Amino acid sequence: MEPKTLEEAEQIQKELAKRLALCPLDFSQISLIAGVDVSYIDDQALGIVVLINKELEIVEVVSERMKVTFPYIPGFLAFREAPVIIKCFEKLKNRPDVALFDGQGIAHPRKLGIASHVGILLDLPTIGIAKSVLYGKCQKPSTVGQATLLKGQDEEVLGYCYLSKKNTKPIIISPGYKTDLDSSLHIVKSLLNGFKLPEPVRLAHLYSQKFKGS
Repeated sequence: MEPKTLEEAEQIQKELAKRLALCPLDFSQISLIAGVDVSYIDDQALGIVVLINKELEIVEVVSERMKVTFPYIPGFLAFREAPVIIKCFEKLKNRPDVALFDGQGIAHPRKLGIASHVGILLDLPTIGIAKSVLYGKCQKPSTVGQATLLKGQDEEVLGYCYLSKKNTKPIIISPGYKTDLDSSLHIVKSLLNGFKLPEPVRLAHLYSQKFKGS
């Protein structure tokens, strides 16, 4: 149900955050990985989920369009994008072992970015990969392959700023749900294929642009 006020939305996030579980996720036990992306066409959200295997081969691509009813407000992205994302997951023939989101995991004021929010709702391990910091601070990594700690208040580590490619800005990696700091970083690094973004998220973004143009 969509919240009517930001106070209501914040309360929903706080309640969901009580169900947040972070734990190691062994990449060797994973076979299917989802990449998630949402883009916009006028007043509609276009959700894309691309499912790949560990050889980075595409297994499935699903899409869904829905009218957007919640405004864009940083920190509350899930209320805008989660409905169309969940519809996409309902269309998948195969259930992924982990899903990578174009957005934040626990690197969020209430530890409930889009990856954490949807992960809890679907009971699915998730990782957030964002292009900029929403919450917390980190030193900018200087060399490709370097990860610096992203820390929130009280110096709590929320994720990593990771330089994945030369001449690009770092990506922000944070566990979403049923992953932890180390496994999130390891999984993302394992899925890089010479580009800035890990392959599932990169492909989801490509399909998003392709479907927008069709």
